[in-house]
Amino acid sequence: MSPEPAPASAVPKVTRRGLGIAGVVGFAVLLFVVVNGVWTRSSSEAHLKASTDAQALTPVAVVSPGKGGNQSFLDLPGRLEAYSRAPIYARVGGFLKAWYVDIGAPVKAGQLLAEIEAPDLDQQLLQARASLASAKAAETLAQVTAQRWQTMGSTNTVARQTVDEKTGDLTVKQALSKAAQAAVDRLIVLYDFKRVTAPFDGTVTARNTDVGALISADSSAGLALFVISDVHKLRLMVSVPQNYVPAVKINTKVQITVPEYPGKTYYGTVEASSRSVDAASGTTRMQLVVDNEAGELMPGAFANTHIELPENMQALSIPAGALIFGEKGLRVATVDDGGKVTLKPITIARDLGQVVEIGTGITGQDRIIDSPPDGLSDGDQVRVVDGKAPAKKD
Repeated sequence: MSPEPAPASAVPKVTRRGLGIAGVVGFAVLLFVVVNGVWTRSSSEAHLKASTDAQALTPVAVVSPGKGGNQSFLDLPGRLEAYSRAPIYARVGGFLKAWYVDIGAPVKAGQLLAEIEAPDLDQQLLQARASLASAKAAETLAQVTAQRWQTMGSTNTVARQTVDEKTGDLTVKQALSKAAQAAVDRLIVLYDFKRVTAPFDGTVTARNTDVGALISADSSAGLALFVISDVHKLRLMVSVPQNYVPAVKINTKVQITVPEYPGKTYYGTVEASSRSVDAASGTTRMQLVVDNEAGELMPGAFANTHIELPENMQALSIPAGALIFGEKGLRVATVDDGGKVTLKPITIARDLGQVVEIGTGITGQDRIIDSPPDGLSDGDQVRVVDGKAPAKKD
């Protein structure tokens, strides 16, 4: 048997109104999808363009100027010298008879160092004394003669002219006696120089003679017989660059090191300044005094000095790499919050190597471009990629 047909009321009826609503909803969905796609694509393109434009800007790193704490130092080489040093030369000619001290020996003022045989001087002294005796005899005779003639002149038995001649002869003989006495005194003084003595307490740092050596008088152009040095205190000479001279004042304390005592520090004090600049080196020579009571330091030795310079709490410091050298002078590049570059002329107060202290031109609020790229100009737009800590000297 065939099944019976369903009643007509059970089949759903699709009306024209329902189809219209469904069409509107579908169109709205389709329109939303299309609009959303267009908007998303446009937004992506705008974001990509903005990102591309930003990436096209020159990337720069910025630093803030450091304030204060710029403790700096000067490390300078120097040469130690004896505080008192005396090369001993011979004042008389002859041969060295004997020497009594050698290098390294401590000596006292007036101590005998050596003796010189001077036969020529001995003979000159004998001759001078003989001349003095002759002059004294002549003076005595002239004095007696003058007295006699003066007595006769008072009685008018002789001419006044003759009396005056005899008196004048006495004056001449007295002058000759004085000259002969002076010659003897000079040779006696020279005779004492046959004994070579130390001028002050110190140490013998050189001996350049030996027994039997020919000694020439006043040979200051040659080697000294001995060199005496007072090493209880030493001088240390350093050459300070001109721009640091005002910071290194008299009585400044200085740390000193020498190669023969690694790790040990000595101390000295700035005692004097030449107050002039050497045109060849651009430096000022300064003298330090170093206590050497222990005798460890040696004159003539090389030494390193470490001088602390005073802090300038008002100074602003930046890395040396931030400087721009050009035909318009020394400048730095600053950047504002909008990424716009401004070039500012500056002056340097002190060059500390990797860091420089700025005298004028910037403020503590400026953002300085570190290692600015070539060709950077006023008004350029840049992209800040990094911010560094304020510049300070290590």
